[in-house]
Amino acid sequence: MDEDFEFPVSSSNNAAAEEMDMDMGMGMDDFSEPDPIMKVDEEKEIGKTGIKKKLLKEGEGWDHPSKGDEVEVHYVGTLLDGTQFDSSRDRGTPFKFKLGEGQVIKGWDEGIKTMKKGEKALFTIPPDMAYGESGSPPTIPPNATLQFEVELLSWISVKDICKDGGIFKKILVEGEGWQNPKDLDEVFVKYEASLDDGTVVSKSDGVEFTVQDVFKNVDGCILDPPPMQQHFLESPSNIAGYFCPALSKAVKTMKKGERVLLTVKPQYAFGETGKVASIDEGGVPPNATLQINLELISWKIVSEVTNDKKVLERILKEGEGYERPNDGALVKVKLIGKLQDGTVFVKKGHDEEEPFEFKIDEEQVVDGLDKAVKKMKKGEIALITIQPEYAFGAFDSPQELAVVPGNSIVYYEVEMVSFVKEKESWDMSTQEKIEAAGKKKEEGNVLFKAGKYVRASKRYEKAVSFIEYDSSFSDDEKQQVKLLKVSCNLNNAACKLKLKEYKKAAKLCSKVLEIDNKNVKALYRRAQAYIQLVDLDLAELDIKKALEIDPDNRDVKLEYKVLKEKIKEYNKKDAQFYGNIFAKMNKLQQSGGAKNEAAPMAIDSKA
Repeated sequence: MDEDFEFPVSSSNNAAAEEMDMDMGMGMDDFSEPDPIMKVDEEKEIGKTGIKKKLLKEGEGWDHPSKGDEVEVHYVGTLLDGTQFDSSRDRGTPFKFKLGEGQVIKGWDEGIKTMKKGEKALFTIPPDMAYGESGSPPTIPPNATLQFEVELLSWISVKDICKDGGIFKKILVEGEGWQNPKDLDEVFVKYEASLDDGTVVSKSDGVEFTVQDVFKNVDGCILDPPPMQQHFLESPSNIAGYFCPALSKAVKTMKKGERVLLTVKPQYAFGETGKVASIDEGGVPPNATLQINLELISWKIVSEVTNDKKVLERILKEGEGYERPNDGALVKVKLIGKLQDGTVFVKKGHDEEEPFEFKIDEEQVVDGLDKAVKKMKKGEIALITIQPEYAFGAFDSPQELAVVPGNSIVYYEVEMVSFVKEKESWDMSTQEKIEAAGKKKEEGNVLFKAGKYVRASKRYEKAVSFIEYDSSFSDDEKQQVKLLKVSCNLNNAACKLKLKEYKKAAKLCSKVLEIDNKNVKALYRRAQAYIQLVDLDLAELDIKKALEIDPDNRDVKLEYKVLKEKIKEYNKKDAQFYGNIFAKMNKLQQSGGAKNEAAPMAIDSKA
């Protein structure tokens, strides 16, 4: 009986299992999630399998074993009348098998996947999930319902990383936390790679490489690596995850401190050609499978500061807490700015010099540096890579220690010494909120006049955010707030028109009209937005209403002329469009009529 659980179920039972898979849509490839939490002595059916589970002892944590994991259990098997037919406890040796691989009866695969480490449960398994009609002579009769008291001692997780059988990962030591390295991150690992016969072909007690081994666009075309990675990828040994592609694939699934054993097929190792031996490393034969013992020591996070990946931040030292600067925050930093060839063009806050001080979102530094520093925490040290669009642009720019040539990628090493956030609205009195809103509005006006519409828009939005909710304001203050909201939203609508964000412009004007339904500027600007959105009827309504309120308004009259021209233009296009349709319909009708007249004549001639 010791051997019964080490082999797949009998052929008759396989047939029953397959039939059940077809009926219930739960084949072995569909390894469903564990059942909900149970209380001790509670009994539940597992899904629709007919298997019942009674919890005898709670397990530890929240994890459950998954398909392919090597589980270790103690068990006692009995018939319903209490007759014991097998027990690993009597043998004194735990039983091991791969979960979900058909190495045991299906009832075990379905039941044990719901257990946690250290859990003990009693499973009642119907015949079609056990040994079926044939039973397992001499101890298990045909069509027998079985009971198993099972204790899950432990399991070793085995994962098919690429889902193609190319890399299997067995976890030897669990890692810390929950995070995994991402494509741009730089990992530090130890590894030892050997052939199936145990011959060591490569070993390292510590090597750093970039996770993403090749850089592709959405169409799969290979691109130049981002600047942050170029200094690593210039070394041939760093390409494809340093030793072989499997390493870069595997580390993305690992946690800090995790140690694993990888079984690597040729397509993720050295393929059909193999690898020639060198002074430092052994040779790998063609089509060789490798065993790689890999440990993830640590990694440096590289994040995208901007969505277009043109500003990247590589964290060299983690900062403190969770606070980061906001717009308007006063920051103190140490920084060194370099070109790609290593030329230092600026150095501040070093060599006993006071930290460099600037305000976020005040254009006191290049845009890319401004955006990156805003994401940093106190005490954080980072290397920031900035493309020309977010740095000094297309023209030469003389700096403190050197000239930055046009179209240069620049690098800043920055340490966030400290920062003082701009006061948030919830920390202000009502009068402070009004004053802050007025200040932001004036800043927005200056930026608008300078043609900096994106930044001006942000100022107007910030101004409104200070006074958004006016329940705490006095009656006099509410009047001030009303005027500020109208002014800021109108000015912001003007920004959105300049930026061709017409829907947002119309929405801002509507907010103004909710406060003041006779505001001519709001009607005028909303009409402008509607014209661009080709909502000409709505535009005409707004213009007519504006002219009712202010018949002599020159700007509105001029816009009405623009609107009338647009209406003429669209009417003309509509006339041409429908004229073409009617012409085509007439041709079709004439053609169809000719055919209809010819048909009877053909019939008559035959007669």
